[in-house]
Amino acid sequence: MALNTLRDLYVEQLRDLYSAENQILKSLPKMAEAAKHPELRQAFESHVTQTEEQVRRLDQIFTDLDVKPSGHHCKGMEGLLKEANDTVKEKGDSDVLDAAMIANAQRVEHYEIAGYGCVRTYARLLGREQDATLIQQTLDEEGATDDKLTQLAERVINIDALRDV
Repeated sequence: MALNTLRDLYVEQLRDLYSAENQILKSLPKMAEAAKHPELRQAFESHVTQTEEQVRRLDQIFTDLDVKPSGHHCKGMEGLLKEANDTVKEKGDSDVLDAAMIANAQRVEHYEIAGYGCVRTYARLLGREQDATLIQQTLDEEGATDDKLTQLAERVINIDALRDV
């Protein structure tokens, strides 16, 4: 797709996020299964439902734009999730591995936050306020997930990993 207009860029970036979210949906169950701490497992499991809703929001935006969401593969998310999946397969102390999975998950969240922040701005510039509202809901959720992971790391998991020193 040629990027000749801001709308072209908007659609391309939405497709990138759509691909990213669908890749995340495939990785989250593996991360949940590998997590030792029940709170971390629950965080990953509940994020599946949230991610499914985020995909539905993107589907709604694509329907309103009258374009297909397919046609793009997010290589950035592919790399981040490869690292996360490598951590899942890693051998070592389970508390340290949980801390590593949080680090991987937060990289994913930050990538999403950056992407959704850009497309929200494009939506507003293009006069697509309904899209911007839907995107802002997702941004709020991604920020809350990042905060939850930080709190879990600082309150429990990193401390448990430190005890093994």
